Amino acid sequence: MIAQQIEWIEIPAGTVQRGTPLDEVDALTVRYAHTGVPRAWYVKETPRTPVVVPAFRLARTPVTVAQWTAFAEATGARSLSGIPDHPVVGVTWDEASAYAAWIGAQLGVDARLPTEDEWERAARGDDAREFPWGDEYAPGRANLFDLGLGTTTPVGSFPEGASPFGVLDMAGNVDEWTSTLYAPYPGAPDEVPAREDWAADPHITRGGAFRHDVDLARCARRHGAYEADLVAVGIGLRLAAPAL
Repeated sequence: MIAQQIEWIEIPAGTVQRGTPLDEVDALTVRYAHTGVPRAWYVKETPRTPVVVPAFRLARTPVTVAQWTAFAEATGARSLSGIPDHPVVGVTWDEASAYAAWIGAQLGVDARLPTEDEWERAARGDDAREFPWGDEYAPGRANLFDLGLGTTTPVGSFPEGASPFGVLDMAGNVDEWTSTLYAPYPGAPDEVPAREDWAADPHITRGGAFRHDVDLARCARRHGAYEADLVAVGIGLRLAAPAL
């Protein structure tokens, strides 16, 4: 049954230390200089602000190819190829939202895409950790470029990379859509762009994909669909729903 294909994790209400302090940006730029990421990309994460996030549910893993195939067959939506237990890749934001509405109707829940704040709360928990598993990058805890696979892996393949709440694949495998439109955080420096007109879609993605470097595994990292080829970018989705 479809209902058996989604494992919800209850994320309790709490405060996320969203973003990055401005005075840490220069150190981040040096720490990840090998990735070639410019300083301006880290400045988009500033300032750090405590944000209260109400309780919600988040799927333990991203939506799989098998789940997407059931949706496509039932609705006539675009089919996307892949291995059944791997995350679906190449989903547009509109398609991701349509999937959430459809599966929600099947399950009788208000399924949706998570907000950017919800995503960071689920990844970071109650502290300001840099990665879902802690403060230090640990090779082998996420399917990122350094693993050298060059493609997706079955969802949930890296249990040691779990977030504080037990959510898996929040770093690597596929970049994940949120429901949040890009905008500078309140109080961001003037140098942060008001719009990202170069993006293929204005919504924020989080987590990074198999093709991305370690900087995108960071809990605070804000990304986007900066190429029109969403398969190449590695964009998928994860579901959220109201708390029980």
